[in-house]
Amino acid sequence: MYDYYLGGTHHLPADVELARQVVELLPETPLIMRANRAFLQRAVRYCAGAGIRQFLDIGSGIPTQGPVHEVARATDPGIKVVYVDNDDAAALHAAELLADDPLSEAVQGDLRDVDGVLGHPGVRRLIDFDEPVALLFLSVLQFIPDEDDPRALVARYRDALAPGSHLALSHATDEGLTAQAPEITEIYSRSANPIRYRSRDFVLGLFDGFDLVRPGLAKLMEWRPDGTPEERELAARVHGAAGVGVKPRSTSR
Repeated sequence: MYDYYLGGTHHLPADVELARQVVELLPETPLIMRANRAFLQRAVRYCAGAGIRQFLDIGSGIPTQGPVHEVARATDPGIKVVYVDNDDAAALHAAELLADDPLSEAVQGDLRDVDGVLGHPGVRRLIDFDEPVALLFLSVLQFIPDEDDPRALVARYRDALAPGSHLALSHATDEGLTAQAPEITEIYSRSANPIRYRSRDFVLGLFDGFDLVRPGLAKLMEWRPDGTPEERELAARVHGAAGVGVKPRSTSR
């Protein structure tokens, strides 16, 4: 659904009808997705500028519309990127798009299977966990139910990372929910990934063990904005929390 919202052409037919229903209820949905993608790009540029040379994007979907590897390699063409998604079709499509890129990989994996993701041969081929990694959870943890304990899952990934690693994440929040939110939640409940709107404090807790970089946990369009007219437009209309944290150098695994 994400690629469809962004105006891309690499979405799956099964996603289109549900996405159209969401847009009918909340026409701002494509704006929200653009804001999330803009945050992703700013966060990737920040991480690359901080010296990170390997990225693990979990819940990536299909890497189009300004994907991580393109944005990161504007800083260093040698940056390595692995995309992980639990949808077989999305992972396969992503792998086809990246077939000629030896420094990128797309694999199928469920983020709740931490050992399976971290130990996947495609991940291990490119990612050296003895060196800092940028771990990306962009608008994916909102699809993880409470019973699977998103905070504990993030902590397990954190513990596998070298000091100096970065965590970038965004999450739908209950701040500024519209009257259409219950209906949107119902539509997503018919998909493979029901959505959960959570509090800002909950999202802040996902950064336990990381030092948040300025400006801390912020609204999507208020995290290190580029100052473009589009950003100013989106800032007034888009909710959701986002941030980047760094695993302290003094922290051992």
